[in-house]
Amino acid sequence: MRDLDVLVVGDANPDLVLRGDVVPRFGQAEQLLDAADLVLAGSAGIVAAGTARLGLRTALVAHVGRDLFGQLVVSALAERGVDVTGLHVEDDVPTGLSVVLSAPDDRAILTRLGALTRLDPDAVGDDLLARARHVHVASWFLLPGLAARGAGLLARARAAGCTTSLDTNWDPARRWAGVREALAVTDVLLPNEAELVALAGALEDDARAPAGPDAAAHRLQAAGPDVAAKAGAAGAVGWDAAGRHTAPGVSVDVVDTTGAGDCFDAGFIAARLDGRPFAECLRWAAVCGSLSTRAAGGTQAQATRAEVDGLV
Repeated sequence: MRDLDVLVVGDANPDLVLRGDVVPRFGQAEQLLDAADLVLAGSAGIVAAGTARLGLRTALVAHVGRDLFGQLVVSALAERGVDVTGLHVEDDVPTGLSVVLSAPDDRAILTRLGALTRLDPDAVGDDLLARARHVHVASWFLLPGLAARGAGLLARARAAGCTTSLDTNWDPARRWAGVREALAVTDVLLPNEAELVALAGALEDDARAPAGPDAAAHRLQAAGPDVAAKAGAAGAVGWDAAGRHTAPGVSVDVVDTTGAGDCFDAGFIAARLDGRPFAECLRWAAVCGSLSTRAAGGTQAQATRAEVDGLV
């Protein structure tokens, strides 16, 4: 029985989002901040919270530690209506944590992986996949198990009758390895524009980057998926069998852009599961990504379905 709309697999952790004078200066100099917010995060955690906020029956598979941060993650997800029965609590490692230094036009992220590394895609049961309409995988390069065995999970999801999506996020090692097999069993790839070009370059043996987003998208499409890319304040650009599409962002008073790309993913997935055309899915994604920037972190200002309906 398909009692889940979306199964999200990846990372869930708190973000400590710092705003103001965030460029570190060593020498024991005290720096005063404008704001500090401890919020539910992790790419997968934000997507799961976002799809639940949009009314989808959502479950998350991720790993946290048995500590205060882990309790925060579990309770915050449950409060947002996410099924947390697939959230594994580890006794011997701490919950992952990211410190986000958020400046008006950029940000730096410092991450302790902790329990996040315990994710094993082979342990996601076929019984759970059989319950879902769609499987979304996040933070491919951050989690060693996904990078090594995530393609098998996506293949099993496809075999179970699920549609699939993948947001690899940035590769800290800049190797961009292991994605070719995953793309073959992915319906929609959800990168930003820099990741789009880097991923396409990794598909060539000589790792030459393609000349621009369009060439990159065509190379990735040839490997399997449609491509829906985040374009920052400009909104979104995407490519499917019908060609190239764009969608504008929404003008808001931006507080923090952390997690906007993951909220973009949630909007695209929700629209796709509604059976909407690709171009309309892209508009939903751009709206959800824009609205999330109204507050610190990726989950404090996520869009509701009524808000999206009023803007697309």
